[in-house]
Amino acid sequence: MTDREMDITIKLRNETTVQEFILEGFPAVQHLGNVLFLVHLLAYLGSVMGNMLIITITWADHRLQTPMYILLSSFSFCKCVFITTVIPKLLVIFLLGKQTIPFTDCLTQGFFTLFLGATIFFLMAAMSLDRYLAICKPLHYPTMMNLRVCFLLVFFCYVLSFILFAGLFVKVSQLSFCGPNVIAHFFCDLGSLIHLSCSDTRSTEMFAFALTSFILFTSLMITIIAYGNIVVTIMHLPSAKERQKAFSTCSSHLIVLSLMYGSCVFIYVKPNQRDRLDSNREAALVNMVVTPLLNPVIYTLRNKQVHQALRDALFRVKLH
Repeated sequence: MTDREMDITIKLRNETTVQEFILEGFPAVQHLGNVLFLVHLLAYLGSVMGNMLIITITWADHRLQTPMYILLSSFSFCKCVFITTVIPKLLVIFLLGKQTIPFTDCLTQGFFTLFLGATIFFLMAAMSLDRYLAICKPLHYPTMMNLRVCFLLVFFCYVLSFILFAGLFVKVSQLSFCGPNVIAHFFCDLGSLIHLSCSDTRSTEMFAFALTSFILFTSLMITIIAYGNIVVTIMHLPSAKERQKAFSTCSSHLIVLSLMYGSCVFIYVKPNQRDRLDSNREAALVNMVVTPLLNPVIYTLRNKQVHQALRDALFRVKLH
């Protein structure tokens, strides 16, 4: 190829480079935009307020400043930031029908959804480990899981997630996008973005598959091993009352785990991204909207310590 031909090729490529993407959203129900906007707005506000309540109560009441509640408040904070990267744009789509998003914003949203999502799963694994130590190693728990160790675990969850997905972010940012520019999703999922590239994406797809599989299955294996030991320990407790009390401390965590792993395994663990483009929006919506809304309810509904902390906080408010 001559220099002139190369210049023409580069010029044409630059002219056809995608500058923005169109989020398809939910075209089948877009005519219900105002209703869907209201429903999702209420769900979003409920999720943020519920999770912020957990964070506030944890840091306001010294009785809840234990590893279990520090991990729970970190999990709630991560959930708030996670849904805030996605839901506001979805609300704009429902209300105004504005589906375009600039390339850099799209790439950034895709990175943060994966980075924060991975952090959430690592935090869930850390919470499982905390319950294992509390139930199976009660005498060693105060030394093995103190506040210093707890904060280091939270820090490690964030750092590891960032390092893992920084590489994928770089690989996706180096891909060429010369059309089409319609993302068959309601947010900039990097898997859907990879599918739109006009570059050879096989290595990037496999890298993304390897990363998501590693995170899901590593956190899942930690959880299974932890709860396997917890079940064995609970079954050996002498009285039914002790067994019920021990299980009640884990039941909320197990419900949230089931919701999260069920939806995310369905969404992400498929080697070929094209296999999931039209089938994962509903599962993603459960993970982005329903689960964060249920988290505060599930974790506080049967928690006597949180109930007492809330009563004490309300009593102090009345006194003032």
